[in-house]
Amino acid sequence: MTTPEIAQRSPYPVAVEAGKDYYWCACGKSKAQPFCDGSHKGGEFTPMKFTAETDATVYFCGCKHSGKSPLCDGSHKTLPAA
Repeated sequence: MTTPEIAQRSPYPVAVEAGKDYYWCACGKSKAQPFCDGSHKGGEFTPMKFTAETDATVYFCGCKHSGKSPLCDGSHKTLPAA
């Protein structure tokens, strides 16, 4: 299995709207982080759909290694140095 690229070593805070769908980039290649721009095409990654339950600020994973994808779980703190 291919490892995703680390887009950044911290989460992306995003103000989301209740009922709206967001497509989180799982490969790390998107230029529209933390969201998918289609850069994964031809690879084994696909974007992950996130539907906001309430209007809120959520923290999307930037390192692409979260165990709670698409949201950050702090995994970026345990990644080896670049």
